[in-house]
Amino acid sequence: MSPTTSFRSPSFSLYASSNCTPISPPIWTRPFRNSCNRCYGLSFSSPSSLTSSSSPIGPENLVFSSTKQSLSVKVQALAAETEQPKWWERKAGPNMIDITSTEQFLNALKDAGYRLVIVDFYGTWCGSCRAMFPKLCKTAEQHPEILFLKVNFDENKSLCKSLNVKVLPYFHLYRGVDGQVESFSCSLAKFQKLRDAIERHNVGISSDHSSSASEKVEDSSV
Repeated sequence: MSPTTSFRSPSFSLYASSNCTPISPPIWTRPFRNSCNRCYGLSFSSPSSLTSSSSPIGPENLVFSSTKQSLSVKVQALAAETEQPKWWERKAGPNMIDITSTEQFLNALKDAGYRLVIVDFYGTWCGSCRAMFPKLCKTAEQHPEILFLKVNFDENKSLCKSLNVKVLPYFHLYRGVDGQVESFSCSLAKFQKLRDAIERHNVGISSDHSSSASEKVEDSSV
């Protein structure tokens, strides 16, 4: 019987005749080998590794290198994303203020004078709040004379409960001595509801007055 050369792996062996040049496993074994690698973490020896002490650059090393590069790209993309501000942290301009306390909220209403104040009650976990927020920012940019107050429900629960806010997103509209002039829930599909409310209540305020009032609100929040 002619001698044989054995190429062994942790799970099975392949044999070739002694008068044949060692070759890589047949093509049909490669998908199976790759499947084993993925599922069970098995490693396979190549023919050259049997005669050389150095590690050859084989398919397994190439796959490992490709995986490392892919992981590196994903980590870099995640790092870039985390550097961006959260959606609720973005502001349309100086007329959009984050409310952090009941005292700041009351001071903002007092300093606004007779200009229209729109209060947006939102939750960072609220999908409807997030979907609508870009349009709210655009509306704030289009109406610098209006003061927009953003109230995070989770960080101002006592304030929200005292104002009877039970659903999100929710809006309150205030105007000077008239106090609260309107309140309603709203979503992206019903954003026209907020536009109509602005048309009803936003009258007779100059941009110069609105700028000075927003500066007062920002000073009171420091």
